[in-house]
Amino acid sequence: MKRETKNQRADIVNSVLSYIYLYIDTDLNVAELAHMNALSPHHLHRIFKEETGRNLFETIKSIRLQKAASLLLTNKYATISQIARMCGYSSQTSFIKAFKERFDTTPKVWKNGAYLLYSKKNIESSKSASASNRDFAGTIPKIVKTSPIRAAYIRHSGYDISIKNSWNRLYAWSLENGISENARQIGFHHDNPTITPLSECAYIAAIEIDKDIQPHGTVAYFEIPSSLCAVFSISGKYGDVLRFMQYVYQIWLPGSGFEAKTLPPYAIYRKNHFLNDTGEFDLEFYLPISVL
Repeated sequence: MKRETKNQRADIVNSVLSYIYLYIDTDLNVAELAHMNALSPHHLHRIFKEETGRNLFETIKSIRLQKAASLLLTNKYATISQIARMCGYSSQTSFIKAFKERFDTTPKVWKNGAYLLYSKKNIESSKSASASNRDFAGTIPKIVKTSPIRAAYIRHSGYDISIKNSWNRLYAWSLENGISENARQIGFHHDNPTITPLSECAYIAAIEIDKDIQPHGTVAYFEIPSSLCAVFSISGKYGDVLRFMQYVYQIWLPGSGFEAKTLPPYAIYRKNHFLNDTGEFDLEFYLPISVL
């Protein structure tokens, strides 16, 4: 396959996934996604499957359910019906059926505590997180309204040490394109890794860029929207991040007086554990929120 064709296909997949994550609360129409990229639905399905190894319909369904599973435990005053709508389900019945197929329990039972055992097993599947004894209890964020950030990025499937590969590629791209050494490095967590199988987590390695830079292909670009965020300043070693997220999603957020938005949280690294040999990080974690 020619590089130009490969880049065009990567642009299509990036465009589709960005749209899905941004509008996951709507009735996503595959015909509309195809039209936006000047393709037939059949052609879009084929390109998406060949480039990602995943079915487009199943990808949309998986993203909806992972968002719902996280919101059910963070947005404790929202009803099952409200959570279903936030994740693009027009029917509560179809949402409950799909959720039970995915998590082997109903949204109500999950919300009332079933997520704790699921989360425990998920974190124990990570050797580094299992080895971490960090306790983030009492960590309090500052509340800020963020400004938009334009960033170049590479998508990565899975949350494990292999993320280093994507960061190394992005860093090499930034050197080739004269990106400032002081440009902010940003890690996006589209999924809550405390309740999403780590092999299925969608992660994005991103770096801030000027508006005159127009990347495409496997390195794409987007604008991180302005949002009200809870910002946590933390440091530690690889493995501590999952413990921190467990605290944020399961302890701090449910009792905070805030609710999570469907926008993904992200980390701005002062020290990036994926780009150093020590495995140490120093970062600010931005969690998009709304007031109850």
